[in-house]
Amino acid sequence: MKALIFDTETTGINEPAIIEAAWVEVNDPFTLAVMDEFEQRYNPGKAIELGALATHHILDEELTDSPPASEFSLPPGTEYIIGHNVDYDWKVIGEPPVKRICTLALSRSLFPDVDSHTQSAMLYLFERDSARSLLQRAHSAKHDVMNCRIVLDYLLTKMGDITQATTWEELWQRSEQARIPKVMTFGKHKGTAIKDVPSDYKRWLLNQPDVDPYLVKALRGVVA
Repeated sequence: MKALIFDTETTGINEPAIIEAAWVEVNDPFTLAVMDEFEQRYNPGKAIELGALATHHILDEELTDSPPASEFSLPPGTEYIIGHNVDYDWKVIGEPPVKRICTLALSRSLFPDVDSHTQSAMLYLFERDSARSLLQRAHSAKHDVMNCRIVLDYLLTKMGDITQATTWEELWQRSEQARIPKVMTFGKHKGTAIKDVPSDYKRWLLNQPDVDPYLVKALRGVVA
């Protein structure tokens, strides 16, 4: 079962295209030993938005001779990809048929009282003395991957006190459970535990288009 910690940098928020991809293959949840790694920049065929430039500092002119973004694909045999808000990167690469393990969802589930769950914030929580150095090149896909590996290691240690995650499949199942929200984050019932949201509102929301599939599970009472 091939598992990759994966990250991308993109052109921005409007129909994003990939401009940089990186991954490391890790052998198992026990050691997270790196078995293989990859890093490549791509020509997106469109302009990079200013907001994205201000984040990753990759200039359009630096990508002129890079291979086209359409050439990227995950290596054969990939079954799991791991990342902080991994759905974004998964969508950018065309939603391939792999299972997604989200360290953002796990962070929120395991540390509900922390005021921020960004990858950078979690590094400051776990590695306060070295976080500043680790984040000097944040938003480089390769460095974000390696920082995600650090966060994942701490999450697995914390998780050992709660539930077993000895295989990638078990960790994926734990991630899926963590994605199901317990509290409404929008609307007139924002802040209300979903179990306490009125039934008529739940029925109305379930009939709306494009409702997040994990919110649907929560509204229907699915807990795992």
